[in-house]
Amino acid sequence: MRYELYYWPTIQGRGEYVRLALEEAEADYIDVARCRNGESKMMAMMNSRRLDTPPFAPPFLKTNKQIIAQVANILFYLGARHNLAPKPEAARLWVHQLQLTIADFVVEIHDTHHPLGSGLYYEDQKPAAKRRSEEFWDSRVPKFIGYFEGLIGHNKGHYVTGRRLTYVDLSLLQIVEGLRYAFPKRMKRFERKAPAIITLHDRVAARPNIRAYLESDRRIPFNEDGIFRHYSALDE
Repeated sequence: MRYELYYWPTIQGRGEYVRLALEEAEADYIDVARCRNGESKMMAMMNSRRLDTPPFAPPFLKTNKQIIAQVANILFYLGARHNLAPKPEAARLWVHQLQLTIADFVVEIHDTHHPLGSGLYYEDQKPAAKRRSEEFWDSRVPKFIGYFEGLIGHNKGHYVTGRRLTYVDLSLLQIVEGLRYAFPKRMKRFERKAPAIITLHDRVAARPNIRAYLESDRRIPFNEDGIFRHYSALDE
């Protein structure tokens, strides 16, 4: 089965968490909006009245029989089919729960540069963004990263849930990569407080499929249109 992934063609954004899972699984997929007329096709599907389960927003994944939206929901589906999640139901739900926690963190990351509203430019909310970023690094990063740091230490395995990779580990790779891009100075100072997370990042980045993807042109570069944005005024 060839998957069709629908997401904006010029940013990593939330679609990147799905791309990482597909790449690790060596799944046959096409990044539709990056193809000719693909973005128009994506918008048409979102606005279609013929679909029984229309997606609200990208990313969404089209399979042979269904359309699945929301990052955690897509990863829950892929995890069960590509050995990226445990088989027992309780363990699968635990991994899903962890991914939902990451989704909460992603919202907070986005809000460092757009604390007043996504419809406003960064330049329209710079003082608020500065204040939000300070609170983010004083309180929210230690809380979220500290939580996953503790899980790795408790499980005493190579990955968050133990000895086997799950899609949560792939998502944490993206969190570290993104924070290094958006806040290079702050992240460099913080990393010594989270050695297990950094070791996890390095271990996941060295996996053959992930390493090949990160070095390929399939990996869209970070930029100031995505979730992780670098503004020097926020990174002091």
